[in-house]
Amino acid sequence: MPRRVLVLSASVGAGHLRAAQAVELALRELAPDAVVNNIDVLELTNTSFRRLYGKAYLDLVNRVPYVLGYFYDLMDRPRSPERKTDRLRLLVEKLNFRALLKLLRSQPWDVIVNTHFLPAEIIASLRSRSEVATPQFTVTTDFETHRLWVNQPCERYFTATDEGAAYLAHWGVPPGDVRITGVPIHPAFSRPKDRAECIARHGLAADRPVLLQLAGGFGVGPVAELFRAVLAIETPLQIVVVAGRNDALKLQLEMIEPPERHLVKVLGFTDQMDEFMAAADLVLTKPGGLTTSEALASGAALAMVNPIPGQESRNSDFLLENGAAVKINNVGTLAHKLTALLTDRARLNALRDHARRLGRPRAAFEIAEQALAWK
Repeated sequence: MPRRVLVLSASVGAGHLRAAQAVELALRELAPDAVVNNIDVLELTNTSFRRLYGKAYLDLVNRVPYVLGYFYDLMDRPRSPERKTDRLRLLVEKLNFRALLKLLRSQPWDVIVNTHFLPAEIIASLRSRSEVATPQFTVTTDFETHRLWVNQPCERYFTATDEGAAYLAHWGVPPGDVRITGVPIHPAFSRPKDRAECIARHGLAADRPVLLQLAGGFGVGPVAELFRAVLAIETPLQIVVVAGRNDALKLQLEMIEPPERHLVKVLGFTDQMDEFMAAADLVLTKPGGLTTSEALASGAALAMVNPIPGQESRNSDFLLENGAAVKINNVGTLAHKLTALLTDRARLNALRDHARRLGRPRAAFEIAEQALAWK
């Protein structure tokens, strides 16, 4: 009988959805006959709750990111059944997820794979009251973990690093239930790429460094300001800037006139990020877990800007500690720091070597294999 796997995520930023897609594609590649259903749980709730969890997150990222950092640290504390804030939050979530309960009962799922803590928390609560019995896996999507990811009962936790596993153990997760796989990324990143072929295929210049500037799946942050700072670099570059799904941002970037020494390609959403990363000498990005994991798997040097306080600032720490990235603390020094890096081939190669050492291009397959084997 074909395996039935339910993959659940939440559209709070783009990374959790991309992780879910990566697991889904790996499952379909490993077991073409499996029944795989990939669901954004926020699509199962009402508009108000969807806005609270999704749109409000992006608003905070763009306007007051330090507030996110405050709540990140506030929620990374012991959970108590007596704490009113925890009880109220779980009650609100349960009231808005009746459709999820219907989905869970719609067929005999063999296992549920969560790439966001929200569905994992709801399922754990339902299981504790014997309303559902399906085993669940939780896949964390940053280099460190957080208390919110711990929702028992849960049969397997997948984390990116040893440190992330140690922090789950700190919150009471049995070490035997944790697997260190890396963050799941699109299966395309697991396939070797020829850099010269990628450069030629996308019409990029081969006679100068390729700098890839990213803005995340939703095109957030001061992207245009950073782009102008990149254009101030004196070294001639091939610049590829990706605006994600933000059409207004793409148009804004296209209207910025680059100096003659640079060649520029402005993209919206692309499903060929693996090839652009393979072509890049340097990737300029916020340190989101998915994007940086893709860069590591590609062996790309990283320059990090504007980490969101909380998970991204911790990602930044991990990458710096492991020699896989440099950090740009302000726009005013961006041109200076990147010029120094791009003209120091030995240092650039060292960053790339450390990236390859950390990269886990087959993380999605490792998770999928365990989901398919679970009894």
